Amino acid sequence: MNMSDSKIDFITTTEALAGLCARLAGEEFITVDTEFMREKTYYPELCLVQLAGQGEVAVVDAMAPEIDLAPLGALLAQPGPVKVFHACRQDVEIFLQRFGAVPANLFDTQVAAMVAGFGDQVGYDSLVQALTGGRIDKAHRFSDWSARPLSPAQIAYAAADVTHLRDVYETLSARLRVEGRLAWVAQEMQVLADPATYRVEPERAWERLRLRTNNRRQLALVQAIAAWREREAQRINIPRGRLLKDEQIPEIAALAPANAEALARARGVSAGFAQGKSGASLLAVVAAAKALPEADLPRAERPRDVPRASPALVALLKVLLNAAAEQNNVAARLVAGADEIEALALDETAPSPVLEGWRRDMFGEDALRLIRGEIALSSQGKRVKIIELRD
Repeated sequence: MNMSDSKIDFITTTEALAGLCARLAGEEFITVDTEFMREKTYYPELCLVQLAGQGEVAVVDAMAPEIDLAPLGALLAQPGPVKVFHACRQDVEIFLQRFGAVPANLFDTQVAAMVAGFGDQVGYDSLVQALTGGRIDKAHRFSDWSARPLSPAQIAYAAADVTHLRDVYETLSARLRVEGRLAWVAQEMQVLADPATYRVEPERAWERLRLRTNNRRQLALVQAIAAWREREAQRINIPRGRLLKDEQIPEIAALAPANAEALARARGVSAGFAQGKSGASLLAVVAAAKALPEADLPRAERPRDVPRASPALVALLKVLLNAAAEQNNVAARLVAGADEIEALALDETAPSPVLEGWRRDMFGEDALRLIRGEIALSSQGKRVKIIELRD
């Protein structure tokens, strides 16, 4: 069904939303998308929710003064209709924050496209064109969705995402059903349905930084400052980079300031910040990290006695992975990641997703045979070939 087949309902009241959700609850599937703003806040500011069933399309104004989104939360929690998204992580994060639960019965067309051989993280525009021949109008892609009133063109643009998504879902799901791969998508949805997937752990925030230090004390300071930045950004709801930029964290750790005057000497830190509430709490965190006993300091690098996988074996397993993915028309990254390959090369007896379900059938079993020396890899024409080895 294309855009011309559907009237777009613009929902601004709780009553209208409740009626829409009651009707959509009987659908086999619902396509869902959101428009949000995040430039000035830590948490996404939900502006619109787009919904479509087989017979209707609606754009819900999440910022309307007379609307309560509770009926939407109830609809998303129902196990019946499939909730279809494309690249759903940010949308699901918003709904988890708003309603306290991940939408039930998820289907992500980006993941499904990877299973169907469209490559790693295929873009929505490309997928729509490949499967439906349609084109996405990009004119309002960078709209300020929090500004009101919205123009009819903006509303139509927002609605187009979920109307195209109906055709994408139906085409992909039919294709995967014929190929017997819908169960593969269902396995991938288990990760996206787990609330822990979207949980931000402040204690691990330092891992996104590029560090060049082997000093354990300084590393403890970096970890403490990065965790503080995450919590403080959440508390006052501003982007973490507006509180402290990434490059400021190791600099402050190196300075290890003991007072507001010393903190203000760090590049980009104003005297007002240093002397204010945020500056005081940051200085307290720095002081606590400076006082840590030597035994409690983090390790700066992996201990030398920890075994590492053979780079040559890892390279061979990657060749086998790419060959299996090519042969089965599946994105290689969906089958196994670099860390999983290295872990398998290091210890093939350890539990691994690569050795479960469809991944084991497609790649894991041959990977074990390659590690044990039961098969070898060669080329045949322009493809990689598995050769059985005999004693």
